[in-house]
Amino acid sequence: MKKLTIAISGMNATDNPSAGISVARSLRQSEYKDCRIVGLSYGALEPGNYMRDLVDVAYQLPNPSEGSELLFSRLAYIQQKEKIDVIIPNLDAELNSFILLKSQLGLLNIETYLPSLEQFELRQKYNLPKLSTLTGIDIPESRNCFSYNDLMDLNCEFPLVVKGQFYEAVIVRNQEQLCSAFNNISCRWGLPIIVQRFVSGAEFNVIGLSDGAGRLLSYVAMRKQYITDKGKAWAGVTINDENLLDLTCTFVQKTSWKGPFELELIRSDEGKFYLIEVNPRIPAWVYLATASGQNIPELIVKLIKNEKISPNLEYEIGKMFIRCSWDMIVDFSEFGKFSSKAEL
Repeated sequence: MKKLTIAISGMNATDNPSAGISVARSLRQSEYKDCRIVGLSYGALEPGNYMRDLVDVAYQLPNPSEGSELLFSRLAYIQQKEKIDVIIPNLDAELNSFILLKSQLGLLNIETYLPSLEQFELRQKYNLPKLSTLTGIDIPESRNCFSYNDLMDLNCEFPLVVKGQFYEAVIVRNQEQLCSAFNNISCRWGLPIIVQRFVSGAEFNVIGLSDGAGRLLSYVAMRKQYITDKGKAWAGVTINDENLLDLTCTFVQKTSWKGPFELELIRSDEGKFYLIEVNPRIPAWVYLATASGQNIPELIVKLIKNEKISPNLEYEIGKMFIRCSWDMIVDFSEFGKFSSKAEL
């Protein structure tokens, strides 16, 4: 079998980690364990750039806000040196460009496995009401605020959840906190800002992979055990819940989703599930799925290589992840090389 070269974005592994390192770990424990892994990062301080046991070579990409043309130019340069077979992008903000570049990347012999642009737009936070109507899946009542006047026109009871269109969510309990969150998040992520009814309850995440024809190929559900102040799972345990599986199958069938995805849900104190977010990519906790028997990065590569994949929704229940942080020691010269040349 030809040794593959697989590029992975999302090399950040700090207190708000991306999925890149977990994807690399999963591939190192797959039938593609000998592949060459190319790390794609957005800054010299992203730890994955220096994890030589997981990443063979690292390159910096232009910021997603700089557009798809600059991204393609950079990828074309990297392709000349690395001969990439597959790219697995792992950040919401970059996915729009990768979807738009699918045909152009194909001309470079680089393959991806991503949702369509219509599917990507459907799961945007500001489109969740539309998604709820299509699928019948419940969501908390929400409003899209495109201006400060929209915010002032809200007639909602506190507490509320204020969300950026790409990242960040803050619980607010009064008008002052609402205005502050609107200003802070809109400065970072732009408009609209989504204001959502707060639902009290336990938080659950689902990771899945589907084929674009309404089939759920892989699935793992977990309950968050510890949540950071940014709302990220720092510990979680795999569970078995038929309601979650049914809900996930409904999402896949109604949207004909293609590629990996993550559903974020809350089970209210009354026992009702509410869909909070749909992330159109692999989540950072994907290695828990791998350790439980569902190696989704491996399956993505198999699908790209046109290998036949049968649905398999079995995984080990009661498997737990606990995230940790530790100090990486690297030579300052390596940091200098990456900072000056944007590759290492």
